[in-house]
Amino acid sequence: MDALRSFIAMFEASEWKSFLSTALSIILILVLAVIVRALAHRLIRAFREAVQRRADDPGRAQRIETLGRTFRYIVTVVIAIVAGSLILGVLGISVAPILAAAGVAGIAVGFAAQSLIKDYFNGFFLLLEDQIRQGEVVQIAGIGGLVEAMTLRYVRLRDFDGHVHFVPNGEITAVTNRTRDFAQAVIRVGIAYREDVEEALEVMREVGRELRADPTFGPNLADDLEIIGVDEWGDSSVNLVCRLKIVPPLQQWTMRREYLKRLKKAYDARGIEIPFPHLTVYAGELKDGSAPPFRVSGLLPSQ
Repeated sequence: MDALRSFIAMFEASEWKSFLSTALSIILILVLAVIVRALAHRLIRAFREAVQRRADDPGRAQRIETLGRTFRYIVTVVIAIVAGSLILGVLGISVAPILAAAGVAGIAVGFAAQSLIKDYFNGFFLLLEDQIRQGEVVQIAGIGGLVEAMTLRYVRLRDFDGHVHFVPNGEITAVTNRTRDFAQAVIRVGIAYREDVEEALEVMREVGRELRADPTFGPNLADDLEIIGVDEWGDSSVNLVCRLKIVPPLQQWTMRREYLKRLKKAYDARGIEIPFPHLTVYAGELKDGSAPPFRVSGLLPSQ
């Protein structure tokens, strides 16, 4: 007790006032930081929940949740930096040298982890601009598949064979979204040159009407079959093109397969040939204009 009394006696009243004032200032700063952080998080959560209630699909809801976590993290870091700077100022410690040292350290860390930082920045803007949603089929970084998950760090894809790919967001320079809002099932069919093009196109229209009237497949069609027409003259076929507008878009491959199956049956019923490559063999001719005999052995039964 004597030692404690001696220690207390060393301080004058003015020094005690200064100490208490500093301690109260630090406590006040910490309390205000906690209150501001709690209010900011509550506002972010309320805004996120309001937007999620209007979200029309789980992928968009997940995107909003990820953005909410990102903003909460950013707010926490900013409040902590501001509070720390104010506390150092109250203690009489100059912030400028610390900021300079932190800047140098930040540059070093930035060079060491630039790919990681690029992933997070790209992921933030991918989410903010709503380029990719969970449940969509996309093509990114040369890899296509169904989006199973998306974070600020990577996008997880599952391809048709069931393989899972983790694509860092920093490697995504272009996004091809195959299933946003609706999809087009483009169908190319070849017919023989001797067939009537108008008849073949009319059969395509009939199959399209039949497919739209089907109670199972019809609801997936947003409009009637669109006939594009003759696309090109191939080596052994006249190639025709049509397309189906599909909603929901993930059904485009199922609808395309069903349409091709029905069109094959319809062409067979009408006797319209779907050709395969033909080969014409030219045996040559003699100088006098006569052709030498063309012998094929091994194809006819022996006499």
